[in-house]
Amino acid sequence: MRVAGLVLAGGGSRRMGGGDKFLLELAGKPLIEHVVERLAPQVDGIAISANCEPALLPPGLAVLPDRAPSRGPLSGLLSGLRWAAEVGASHVATAAADTPFLPRDLVPRLATALGDRDVAIAASRGRFHPTFGLWSADLLPALADYLDTSPTSRVLDFANARGNAFADFPALPDDPFFNVNEPGDIDEARRRAGA
Repeated sequence: MRVAGLVLAGGGSRRMGGGDKFLLELAGKPLIEHVVERLAPQVDGIAISANCEPALLPPGLAVLPDRAPSRGPLSGLLSGLRWAAEVGASHVATAAADTPFLPRDLVPRLATALGDRDVAIAASRGRFHPTFGLWSADLLPALADYLDTSPTSRVLDFANARGNAFADFPALPDDPFFNVNEPGDIDEARRRAGA
């Protein structure tokens, strides 16, 4: 298995009032750099799915914009699967750019859960985290067709349609999938980073 990492950073940050929330500072660097640093040792290369100015992002990484019209994270995943095919990866591991404490064993645990399926999704505390998944590169035509024909663009709906597996992660003392969605969340992230 050769795994390409894909950081999903294409959202509009509506609950934060707009802007690129993944650029918010945490312990001296942007949120997205924490995500890249945690994901990088687990994969064979990283790209960022983003629709912002590439100069705002960590240097040296491929930046994959969504093809219009964007349908959210699934459009980012589609770009990531295309990139994976170009670099010869068999799978893509996705992680959200606003989740600085993601598990350091995310990809190995997803790979164990995957078995012979095409996708495995992370879970914790009884909740699914569909932007944290391991996706077979063979899903490229199925996802392209899904985005062309499905009225919904929810990541979990597509994963469920593919018969996905789940990997459950411990969430004590803190949930590793805590993400910065609202203005108060960055304060909580800073508290956790300093603890």
